[in-house]
Amino acid sequence: MLITHSIGDDTAAPPVLIVHGLFGSARNWGVIAKRMSAQRRILTVDMRNHGESPWHTSHSYADLASDLAEVIAAHGGAADVLGHSMGGKAAMMLALQSPELVRRLMVADIAPVSYRHSQSHLIAALRRVPPDAMARRSEADAALTPLIEEAGVRAFLLQSLDTKAEPPKWRLNLDVLEAEMDKITGWPEVSGTFEGPVFMLSGAASDYVLPEHRETIKALFPQARFAKIPKAGHWLHAENPRAFQAAAEAFLNG
Repeated sequence: MLITHSIGDDTAAPPVLIVHGLFGSARNWGVIAKRMSAQRRILTVDMRNHGESPWHTSHSYADLASDLAEVIAAHGGAADVLGHSMGGKAAMMLALQSPELVRRLMVADIAPVSYRHSQSHLIAALRRVPPDAMARRSEADAALTPLIEEAGVRAFLLQSLDTKAEPPKWRLNLDVLEAEMDKITGWPEVSGTFEGPVFMLSGAASDYVLPEHRETIKALFPQARFAKIPKAGHWLHAENPRAFQAAAEAFLNG
């Protein structure tokens, strides 16, 4: 079972399950989850091979969807699901595989398509920074700086450095994530549709969800609606969190 965090009180509506992206964890969504918990019970998870959740040798979207199905089954049997990037693909697969578990589906800046980019260069960078020699995140940040120019990306990755462990370690299964990268950036052949409400929210400055993807999205999710968050790219929930939260609550509480 995935490590799951619950915040907020039960309401008449089912809980909202938030699913993070590649290299992330539940803690990335802590601030937004706390704010949203004023109206709904919010569940955040560490996906397999991330955070405190168990490590597995496979990281397919069928596997990730099955993990999420277990979480929902353990928390009432139905949920509204919000997923970003890899988590968005996992959430879409869940809705297609187990539509009875999903009331509303919100997908943040990802489409059900294969992408050509790879994140293996980030894994290579993390491998060059031995965590057991890093007593503080500032030391690891300095070591990563020549390898990863963007300070925001370094800060995001360093949230997965466990400096309290003896010795310090990455809370990421780098071997499996690297081996399964084609599955993570890809999208398998699927059948069926999810007929429930779907909200595809993208960053206005992102190129992850393009006009040419809409036909594919509509074929799988006929009720899908589309919107963009201004002043935000792929990390829309971090770059414009207030606008993201407002859009999420308007859809999920509608």
